[in-house]
Amino acid sequence: MAKTNKNLVDEGFRVSLVEKAFFDGDFEIPHINRPDKIVIPEGMIPFSLRERSQNQEDFVCFYEHDINFREILTDTEKYVEDLKRFPGVISPDCSLYLDAPLCVQIADIYLNRAIGYYLQSQGLYVIPNIRWGDERTYTTELFREKVAFQGVDKHSIVSIGTYGQIKTSESKRYFREGMEEMLNELEPEVVLVYGAMPDAIFGQFKNQTKFIMYPDWITRMKSK
Repeated sequence: MAKTNKNLVDEGFRVSLVEKAFFDGDFEIPHINRPDKIVIPEGMIPFSLRERSQNQEDFVCFYEHDINFREILTDTEKYVEDLKRFPGVISPDCSLYLDAPLCVQIADIYLNRAIGYYLQSQGLYVIPNIRWGDERTYTTELFREKVAFQGVDKHSIVSIGTYGQIKTSESKRYFREGMEEMLNELEPEVVLVYGAMPDAIFGQFKNQTKFIMYPDWITRMKSK
């Protein structure tokens, strides 16, 4: 019987998943390779709701409360075959709370890439989710590299989520600043956006890349 991890510290933040990974930067963030070709998802469905995908043409994403996808972090191997039913996945959107210690923010970036790398190594099509915390993660104010963007190739496809992330003036400012840094650093060809795209945040960037918006699950269901 396969070993089951009850939590992340049972195996030191799932280091077995990245034994063969290439690591980027001073923090050794696992690298998710650029796909051979860009595939645009027909839709996105949260991990915990994946059985409700009517035709399984959705990409599985993790834009929901962390507790709803904790098993993909602790028992990643268990879900590989199940996720192969879908055309692809977005790497986990581990929460980077602005008031969390910096070490926790970096750990969540690591987990995002570690799980994404492992799923890709098992044959899944993986689009990196880019998530940043405070300015220490997306600028060189403190470190010589922008850790939020480590482990991802330039000139490719990435995904971001606004759902629940732009509720306050402070969170909107951090989101706008982080996105600007992301666009300048990664120069992505395509940016998938799960959730709303208010002009106050996205308007000035719409000429920098191709944005594709996906409604959050509740909005998607209401529209039907």
